Amino acid sequence: MKPEPVTVATKGVVAVRPWKLAALAEVIGATLEGDGNLDIRGAAPLDRAGAHDIAFLSDPKYRAHLETTQAAAVILSPREAAAWATPRARLLAANPYAAYAKAANCLYPEPLPPTGVHPTATVAATAQVAADAVIGPHATVGEQAIIGARSVIGAGCAVGDHVTIGNDVRLHPRVVIYSRCVVGDRCVLQSGCVIGADGFGFANEDGRWIKIPQIGRVVLHSDVEIGANTTIDRGALDDTVVEEGAKIDNLVQIGHNGVVGAHAIIAGCAGIAGSVNIGKYCRIGGAAMIGGHLSIADGAIVAAATPLFSSIESPGMYSGVYPVQPHRQWQKNAVQLRQLDTLYKRVRALEKALAGETPATEEHEED
Repeated sequence: MKPEPVTVATKGVVAVRPWKLAALAEVIGATLEGDGNLDIRGAAPLDRAGAHDIAFLSDPKYRAHLETTQAAAVILSPREAAAWATPRARLLAANPYAAYAKAANCLYPEPLPPTGVHPTATVAATAQVAADAVIGPHATVGEQAIIGARSVIGAGCAVGDHVTIGNDVRLHPRVVIYSRCVVGDRCVLQSGCVIGADGFGFANEDGRWIKIPQIGRVVLHSDVEIGANTTIDRGALDDTVVEEGAKIDNLVQIGHNGVVGAHAIIAGCAGIAGSVNIGKYCRIGGAAMIGGHLSIADGAIVAAATPLFSSIESPGMYSGVYPVQPHRQWQKNAVQLRQLDTLYKRVRALEKALAGETPATEEHEED
């Protein structure tokens, strides 16, 4: 069912497309209980929602807000709905947060600029630009580049020679895509990200560094999203690949020849060295540091700020950082940690003495 043909309203400075509640329920795949004719004109938290807003409950710690919310309707699980005694309309979904995400996309569609090439843009004569694509102000499109249907190249973007951009792609302002890279359908690249810069490849000879030409590409499969100011380096020989549906946050560095598996997610400020193979459905926490030439098994989770120097062979949660503590306590623990090797040797010597063995000298004690 299509949304009601009503005029777009505004909530603050964000454009809102109103929906009838029944139509919204059908589109997001939720079960409607209550008045489907309600006008939904926005989304808001439970405790701040108004008479035309939709809200959601996914975390039980906010359950108390159900009793006082003024929302027109609430998205929640069938279990929560059964315990909520109210005539207020609700949409039942097994995953309320995902259902809310779908509803918000309906209510707040991405505004699209007028199709065509802006007068200040520069498009090479050999480039192929779909008639319904958008090339924004001061953007450049290189020789033999391909821009697919309904794709938007934002203001100040630079699309290099022989780049292929699929359908329904959105490049926000000042994205740079180097030559020969590929961007699949429905990808979203936030402002300032750089796709296809040279990988960090140098050979040392007599103390001097010789640059290794980076002749691979970056290939983004469909439905990938790249955050603001993230950089993905092109491969040295082979391609750097981000597979279908992966999501990468702001300020992430991905080195050359790496692979990010389908539907993996990488949080902000993570640093991933070259030739790392991240499996499907992996989750990499913010500021994680991953050394080069490692593999991470499908479904593995690397906690925030974790340094990783060896491969992960099986799924599960991996972390390597001490929780925060008062500074003076941290100082005491740090001093004690520096004595662990000495303590280990003393315990080993004591164990051997108790067993009647001759303790090894320190220089022959095993590490």
